[in-house]
Amino acid sequence: MKIEDEVQQRQFRNEFHKAIINLFFTNNWVTSQIKDILKPYKITIQQYNVLRILNGQYPDEVSLQDIKIRMLDKMPDISRILERLKKQELIERKTNLKDKRIMKVIISLKGRELIEKLKSCNEQIDDILQNLDSKDITLLNQLLDKARTDK
Repeated sequence: MKIEDEVQQRQFRNEFHKAIINLFFTNNWVTSQIKDILKPYKITIQQYNVLRILNGQYPDEVSLQDIKIRMLDKMPDISRILERLKKQELIERKTNLKDKRIMKVIISLKGRELIEKLKSCNEQIDDILQNLDSKDITLLNQLLDKARTDK
């Protein structure tokens, strides 16, 4: 559906304004789709992102700073997310014996098992953009990368 119909707006300042509105709307739409896919697993997108990062680094421990840098969503309170994952026994926190301020995190066996189950969702997540063919997806990726490139 066209963005004009989705937001019930016929005029935009210009095509740049329209593209920004379209990006915001589409981001929210994709996020909503992924939330619905993850809901049965009782996990948020941010929690999934942290588990994905930790699983990729397994068996190495990861610092909070490294997790923050690699997060797709730069806004979340990483300490709160980690605390919830710890309560669910999906991660383990390890404090540095020499410097108590330094904390490392590792995915637990239960977390790795959940990540394995979530692999079955990959096709559903990919299908969110099923209206685009492989050429469209390649072009979309190139355009999004270009939009973020410094002049």
